Amino acid sequence: MGAISATGIGIDALWEAARTGSSGVGPIVLEHARGNRIHIGAAVSSFDPAVHIDEASLRTCDRHAQFAVVAAREAIAAAGLAPSQLLGNRTAVILGTGAGGIGTLDDGCRAYYSGERFDTFAVPRGMASSASCHLSIAHGITGPTFAVTSACASASQAIGIAAQLIRSGLIDRAITGGAEACLTPATMRTWEYLRVLTADACRPFSVGRSGMVIGEGAGICILESEDALLARGGRAQAWLSGFGTSSDARDMVQPDVDGAASAVSAALTDAGLTPEAIGYINAHGTGTVANDINEALALRAVFSDSLDTIPLSSSKPIIGHTLGASGALELLITIRALQEQTIPPQINCRGIDPKCALNIQLDEPAGHSFDAALSNSFAFGGINAALIVGRAN
Repeated sequence: MGAISATGIGIDALWEAARTGSSGVGPIVLEHARGNRIHIGAAVSSFDPAVHIDEASLRTCDRHAQFAVVAAREAIAAAGLAPSQLLGNRTAVILGTGAGGIGTLDDGCRAYYSGERFDTFAVPRGMASSASCHLSIAHGITGPTFAVTSACASASQAIGIAAQLIRSGLIDRAITGGAEACLTPATMRTWEYLRVLTADACRPFSVGRSGMVIGEGAGICILESEDALLARGGRAQAWLSGFGTSSDARDMVQPDVDGAASAVSAALTDAGLTPEAIGYINAHGTGTVANDINEALALRAVFSDSLDTIPLSSSKPIIGHTLGASGALELLITIRALQEQTIPPQINCRGIDPKCALNIQLDEPAGHSFDAALSNSFAFGGINAALIVGRAN
């Protein structure tokens, strides 16, 4: 598993922040900003791409792809994969992103309209598939290589699709996850106009919540078939046992209870589990009024009274909403929670909203024995995705 987020580079730093409730949200500087009101975000301020990536590759590597390259390197090392085991067409690269190289696009448009010269490699830098292509080139992977772009469900769908390709027998393994880098002045301003950003703090399911905080980063994992894993003497860190996805087919911005519930139910069916088998839920939990209520109602529709005993938390107060990368980063946190039998806390809560009647783990981590966990991702456009992971033997 590999991760880059506002909590620091590396899965250990990500988990430590999630476990201890140490938020990566803080003031950010938006160069060339005009009229922006929101000046907080979850930025990876310590990241220097030149330390990690050679100069030639950086010429065509937008910030979101830079994150993916470094996170993938960590994931490959953690999996114990030799370079030769990635080569060829039995390995895939499937990454999710909501906006791809939006930083390159933002810079290019500003330069163009002000009459300045802009980046010669703006097209390959800005492509939504740029990060996937960089990983394919770096590791000699000639199997399926593409991007999934479905807003905030992108990474979860990418991981689920990768699992389905492995199940089908088309590939043996995949580098998969998501990457995003949207902390640009124009992008932040567009989110402001939707009136979903908070100038205060992200408070999912809390009374007095006022919106979400944008974050950036990448989360990458290696998926393998059991046969491929055993053949190379590898060790599973967790089993991806269930994937469900659905579309509300209703509205571009207003969430739907039935659509979200359908994705969660499909993941349970895919995993062959009953609702009672889930021991932890890593919620989508954006901190917006409508989305939090919708998710709470959807979970109640699936889990009924058992929801009262399942611990739940949202990672977004810690890492921000990383949009197309959120499903991957939150799945990595969920896997570490499963490995360490610990429920990561949710911070910033001022009291649970009565309309969000959930068993939320507040402020402090808690030891908890469980064998399966659910991670949710719900997106604008009515796209929903849910992933279920189980403990490795």
